[in-house]
Formats: sequence, structure tokens, C-alpha cells
Amino acid sequence: MSNTINNTAFNFPNQKSVYKGKVREVYNLNDEILVMIASDRLSAFDVVMPKQIPFKGQILNQIASKMMEATKDIVPNWIIAIPDPNVAIGYMCTPFKVEMVIRGYLAGHAAREYKAGKRLLCGVTMPEGMKENDKFPEPIITPATKAEEGNHDEDISKENIIARGIVSKEDYEVLENYTKALFKRGTEIAAERGLILVDTKYEFGKTKDGKIVLIDEIHTPDSSRYFYAEGYEERQRKSEAQKQLSKEFVRQWLIENNFQGLDGQTVPEMTDEKINEISERYIELYENITGETFVKSDVSDIMNRIEKNVLNFLKK
Repeated sequence: MSNTINNTAFNFPNQKSVYKGKVREVYNLNDEILVMIASDRLSAFDVVMPKQIPFKGQILNQIASKMMEATKDIVPNWIIAIPDPNVAIGYMCTPFKVEMVIRGYLAGHAAREYKAGKRLLCGVTMPEGMKENDKFPEPIITPATKAEEGNHDEDISKENIIARGIVSKEDYEVLENYTKALFKRGTEIAAERGLILVDTKYEFGKTKDGKIVLIDEIHTPDSSRYFYAEGYEERQRKSEAQKQLSKEFVRQWLIENNFQGLDGQTVPEMTDEKINEISERYIELYENITGETFVKSDVSDIMNRIEKNVLNFLKK
């Protein structure tokens, strides 16, 4: 689809390298600043789907930038500017090789592990007698190591992270405190929109002067799971599925079509109708999470638009 972003091949002034993640491409300019482009690629079960989703990159970039703005008083972040709907520019950081996953409810991966009989997740004990989507007595932090491209992220305990020297004890404690503070704020923002922030992940990096900052995305439907607050208690009482606002609908569709990213499995065919449906769902997510109407950007010449906007910013 010509009006979506798959791979980019820009050549900005002072460009030193490009890192391509599952959905983002990060351009390093002079080891000083990073230009992060949110593509329209869709990733599920750590696999990038063959087709892109219109406006997905814009949606994720704009939710993340709004949420960074709404949390910068409690946790510093890497952002300098948002010169384009799909682009964030910020300070170069060295990322910590862990994702800080925090869970307020027994859902998703935690629920699957619980159902399999496990009560220990990343060194944290989950109480007996819970059912899927119940609230934990206190939010739990269940970190994951950042996988190299093509591999799956791995659950890991705090003790293991420190013992293996992945993160120092002092830094880990900062990450832990920031994670709790961000989740508390995210929960409050979600509640204002009639939502429950179920679980999410945060990524952090260290600036050249040694400051720990929030990087990547925050409180987006790709990094977070939301439930609708209205009817939550009643659905739990009746053991019904919760009404979700997250990328889970994509995962469920893939599972129904026999795909979970396992060896030998083939990604099911995504029709244009399915792609448009996913795009509409992402727009719905945006509007529910931000409380604002989504305005589609001009995608008639998307690559030139991005390049022009980034170059105009850099000239300043």
C-alpha cells in the first residue's frame, strides 16, 4: 500500500546509523539526537505481519507523545520535538536491555502462565484463587529482556537482572520507582476516560550525562492493555470476557487462525477488509485513550512529507 510506511531509507544531515525495530526506525544523527519514525508495520507474537495498517504509526506516535507530555513532571523523557505526525525527535540514549512490564490485573501473558499452573512470574508470586482479569492486590513488575531481532522477549526476575549485570542495582531501583509512578499516573488518566489500565511496559535509557529517561512509547494500545471500566465488575462476577481496548484483538484473530509465532506456523492472509477493520480499531483506540477526535494526516506523499518536516526542524 503506497499510502502506508513500511521501510524507510532517509539520509538526514550528520546521519551515522539506522536501527530498525519491529515497528520503529531510529536514525542516529551525530551521536547526539535520534529521529524515530513510527512505521505502519504491525507486530504480534514478536512477528512483523506482511501488510501495513493505515495510520497506525501516526496513532502510536501521537498517543505516546501526548502521554510523555502528561507524565514529564514525574519522569523525565527523551523527547525534544514532534515535527511530523509519524516522527519523534529526541536525545540519544543508551537503552537499558530490559522492558519494565507492570501488571495491575491477571490478564494476557500472566493469565496464560497462571492457567498453566504457574504461580511465580519473573520472581514475583501471584496469589492463589485468582481468575483471569482479576485485579492484583498490588501491581506487580514482571520485567522482560529485550530480544534481538527475530527472537522472543524473555521473562526475567529482578534478582537475575542484577546478578547478570544487565542493569545495576542502583539503576534498577530507579527504573522500578519510575515504573510504579508512571503506572499510577497512567491509571488516573485512563480512569478519566472510563478505562482501566490493565498492564503496560515502559522502556528507559540513559543520556550522555547519565540521566535516566523514559524512551520509546508509553500507554499506547501496542504497549498497554486497557479494559472498559463500565461493566467490569459485572463481567468478572459472571466470568465473562472483558471488553478490551488493546492490540489483543489482533492476537486473538491470529490465534483463531492458528498462528502464535511458533516455528512452522504461517501468518494468515490479511484481506484489505481485515486491514481496514484493524485501522478503524486503532482509530477507536486513539479516540478512547486520548478523548480526542483522530485527524488523519495527509498520506498522499507520506515519505516526502516526513523528510520535509524533519529537515525543516533540523534547520532550526
